[in-house]
Amino acid sequence: MTDKGPGGATAWRVLVYFWDGGWIGVGPAGSTVVPPHAHHAVQITLGLDRPVAFQGDGGDWIECDGAAVLPNAIHAFDARSAIVAMIFIDPECREGRWLRHSLDEPIMRIPGSRFDEFRRPLLDFNVRRPSAQEATAVITGVAHSLCEGPPPLRAMDPRIARALAYIRGRDPRGLTQESVAREIFLSASRFAHLFTAEVGLPFRRYLLWRKLNRAIQAFGHGGTLSEAAHAAGLADSAHLTRTFYQMFGIPPSLMMGAAEFYEIPSPFELPTELTPRS
Repeated sequence: MTDKGPGGATAWRVLVYFWDGGWIGVGPAGSTVVPPHAHHAVQITLGLDRPVAFQGDGGDWIECDGAAVLPNAIHAFDARSAIVAMIFIDPECREGRWLRHSLDEPIMRIPGSRFDEFRRPLLDFNVRRPSAQEATAVITGVAHSLCEGPPPLRAMDPRIARALAYIRGRDPRGLTQESVAREIFLSASRFAHLFTAEVGLPFRRYLLWRKLNRAIQAFGHGGTLSEAAHAAGLADSAHLTRTFYQMFGIPPSLMMGAAEFYEIPSPFELPTELTPRS
């Protein structure tokens, strides 16, 4: 059974497993049509019982069994009443960098045969609640099925890797570009340039992405939208709603209000300055 959300859109009834830097949502998506938006994650979307559709920036709608979307690529999504699995992966982790290296287009179609072995385990998510270990195995398996060749050898600049580790370990409400730059012994201007070059977006937008992740974690732990906004350092629930809509094309109430949340350890290796450089 589905409910009607704002504007008559069908609210998601999904099971969400989240971790620091990403999450997977599985469930019937109803007739949801998500308008153009862009976010920092690598997104993998699979139609488990019927095709879905994607639209690139100003392009035609493309029907497909599934699709992978590169970070910061503008896209729209039509669920077409499918049961959908959506995985959002931190593009700075090992698998995120591997996927970015493997995907040839901003929106790459995924034929159903590519994820057939994961279809039944994903459909079973809402029949029985998988353990953290089982969920992690499915998430990692789907990601690896789309990775081509060996993982990229080029590591992130160790200073930016340290900056990301520093950001992840602290409350985003107290972080500024200047404070993080001081932590890794760079000027604010040099840090801003290097961060954008390595991560692919400016520091302030990345910090906003991290704040949204913190809000999702707070909501998953039982907080209200207002409490989630406060935990993320956003002014109020209205600020959270505007920011969430900008990055995901839907208000947070449409996803968060109709989901069961479970926290799991990160399925993927986080960036490290010890990664061998080419």
